[in-house]
Amino acid sequence: MTEPLDPQEEPKHPQDAQGLNPQPSQTEETGQEEGLEKMYQTPPAFQELKDAAEAMAQLIHSEVVGQRNISQLMLTAILADGHILLEGNPGVAKTLMGKLLAKSLDVSFGRIQFTPDLMPSDVLGTNIYHPERSAFDFHPGPIFAQVVLIDEINRAPAKTQAALFECMQEHQVSVDGTSYTLKRPFLVIATQNPIEQEGTYRLPEAQLDRFLFKINVGYPNLSEEEEILTRVQERKRDMSASFVEPLLNAEKIERLQALIREVKAEPSLLKHIAEITHATRVNPNLMLGASPRASLAMLQAGKALAAIQGRDFLTPDDIHFVAFPILRHRVQLTPEREMEGAQPDQIIRQILDSLEVPR
Repeated sequence: MTEPLDPQEEPKHPQDAQGLNPQPSQTEETGQEEGLEKMYQTPPAFQELKDAAEAMAQLIHSEVVGQRNISQLMLTAILADGHILLEGNPGVAKTLMGKLLAKSLDVSFGRIQFTPDLMPSDVLGTNIYHPERSAFDFHPGPIFAQVVLIDEINRAPAKTQAALFECMQEHQVSVDGTSYTLKRPFLVIATQNPIEQEGTYRLPEAQLDRFLFKINVGYPNLSEEEEILTRVQERKRDMSASFVEPLLNAEKIERLQALIREVKAEPSLLKHIAEITHATRVNPNLMLGASPRASLAMLQAGKALAAIQGRDFLTPDDIHFVAFPILRHRVQLTPEREMEGAQPDQIIRQILDSLEVPR
């Protein structure tokens, strides 16, 4: 029987449990090290991307203890041109990670605190009438930034949440019959608290499907919590993202995103992705399976993950690593399994284990 996964812990990448780069053990023989080095030799075109990913990972880990797989997924989402939903209990650095990621990019940044009284116009913007000119001028809302951090996204009512549909999927905003294009790159990083229900509104499936990843942010372990206390005790400045120097500008991000399309994916891997998605639709434990958008997300995110590790080819491990954050918010358990306390990650693990892995 498959061991249940901790719902607050991200699965580890088999090739890279500790960081972005697979490193041979120092106890291995020289011949084995050379073989691995040759196997993972980075193509010249991907070196810039790999270096940028490593620099951003170091930046995040300079302020956030642990959560290595989470920072890796966030970097993957940027390159895959997808949005991120961070879910975790209060105080686990969700907002800090979002701000660090945003500040490391030399692009415009906006932050929105969602509340029950927030209106769509507070997010999108509104037309303001000027009587002296007998004309309306459009005043854009905070969604017109290139990186938008939305705190507690499930606190706004359905009408305000629906205002995000068009901008997240089509990268444009429509107000009073006029459409305004959002500047690329455009990334939404949203946070939500899974345990607090009062004053919250469940995100509709259509909106959840627009997030590339739903990332679980769990508590640190004992040693990590000790390190957090030590860092705070020794630091001379407040814990914030104000000190961050940007690492990537908009032009460079778009160039690196275009590079992802050059990552090769064998036909057998495309079939494997389709099999995973199809299995969610016929699994007796799931009431709702994933759509073709999930298949496209696994392909794009898998390629981005391969690229930040310096590879120009996709592997089954890449697909399986991104499958959890891509599928967990796109599937629904049956009422019976939900009452038993099952988690979507458990069913996803069973599906992955039941399928033959391409060689």
